[in-house]
Amino acid sequence: MTPLNPAARANVHLIDHPLVQHKLTLMRNKEASTNSFRRLLNELSSLMAYEVTRDMATQDIEIDTPLEKMTAKVIDGKKLVFVSILRAGNGILDGVLSVVPGARVGHIGLYRDPATLQPVEYYFKMPKAMEERDIIVVDPMLATGNSAAACITRLKVCKPKSIKFLCLLTCPEGINTLYKEHPDVEIYTAAIDRELNDHGYILPGLGDAGDRIFGTQ
Repeated sequence: MTPLNPAARANVHLIDHPLVQHKLTLMRNKEASTNSFRRLLNELSSLMAYEVTRDMATQDIEIDTPLEKMTAKVIDGKKLVFVSILRAGNGILDGVLSVVPGARVGHIGLYRDPATLQPVEYYFKMPKAMEERDIIVVDPMLATGNSAAACITRLKVCKPKSIKFLCLLTCPEGINTLYKEHPDVEIYTAAIDRELNDHGYILPGLGDAGDRIFGTQ
């Protein structure tokens, strides 16, 4: 079992709200149907979005209430980009976009070579003017950490203002890898599981998130 680097652990925000933990438990159950899994992921992603966007910058604007004028705060969702690591990251998008519907969306296609467990890029499409934007990368699992690290390395070429990583599950191996490559990137997750198995799957985990989202098991 790989020990979790204490410095890396300090970079992790564990979202332990009871509703998040309840829905995650239901998703872990191998008897959960594709429809149920997808619905729960949408709900859970919405809840987690509140935490990962907690420190978003706001600005004051003047509005008219039914009774008087006032100054109130708003966020500029157009400055935020959710970047989905294909394909499983798309399962999180609807949930986070329901909370920040003005956000832009980018996609990066990475698959894990089954022999080396290393990521191979096959698609990359981002909004314009990335240097003005904050990025939240979304992927259900941070397992080996290799794909996440490769994704963030690629995104840093675009010179965004900041990058965060949002996932349902992670483990010591994934946290350590991402911290080693990108110590400036904070991780937001609902659980830190025990370890990886020999095939790079998180234990106890919830299986292959992409297969369970899209019914391709």
